[in-house]
Amino acid sequence: MAEYERVLCIKNELFVYRIPARTTNRGYRASEWTLDKPDWTGRIRVVAKGDALIIKLEDRNSGELFAKCPVDAYPGTAIEQVLDSSRYFVIRIQEDSGRSAFIGIGFSDRGDSFDLLVTMQDHFRGLQRQELQEKEEKQYATTPKLDLSLKEGQTMKLNIATKSLQSKPRPKHTQGSGVGLLPPPPRLQPPAEAPVSATQAAVTPETISTTNSSQANSVNPLLDFDNSFSGTNSAKPSTTDAGWGVDGNDPWGDFTSAT
Repeated sequence: MAEYERVLCIKNELFVYRIPARTTNRGYRASEWTLDKPDWTGRIRVVAKGDALIIKLEDRNSGELFAKCPVDAYPGTAIEQVLDSSRYFVIRIQEDSGRSAFIGIGFSDRGDSFDLLVTMQDHFRGLQRQELQEKEEKQYATTPKLDLSLKEGQTMKLNIATKSLQSKPRPKHTQGSGVGLLPPPPRLQPPAEAPVSATQAAVTPETISTTNSSQANSVNPLLDFDNSFSGTNSAKPSTTDAGWGVDGNDPWGDFTSAT
């Protein structure tokens, strides 16, 4: 089955430098390069073919391959960041014949170099997760499985506790055993009409007039005083009696003439 290349990252501006050979074990420094005069300018394309990661340096217009750098691990010897800058790297390019050389590359934008680092880290972390998953699957396949099936002649006894399906009577609420609902108020019945007696039914206008007259005489006592003095058989009080007028006609004269 043919494997296809997957493009993981591409940047259209890349500078390539020839670097002096390293004479000590210390890292590379970009300040020792001719940064203002790059030896080649093009684009960089990071591709994945299966598990392999390849950095390709190509012409910006035609896409012709200038050099390629197979990356087997990161961090590793295939690509290394310089000590004095985060925008420059040293990569190891290889030819099909097996020859290799170290060159310097750089970006004008710091974000491009950051994307290159993140792309390589994500690729190799994915390979580690895939390798760990395959290892666990292989270990699971080789582990003997437990046979929990019943053999011929074996039986299984289960003790299942059953509960009665009869419904229990609901407890009744007693007074003072909690907050219950009050009963609804009794319905009010309209008052029954009292039966009309024969005496009330026989009331006539003449009876009402006589009753009103007797009530008036019993209510107004002054009328009785006037009637007592107007009769022929009734004697008027003496003018010398205390509490009466001099003329003997007005019983309230003293009260009206008092100062």
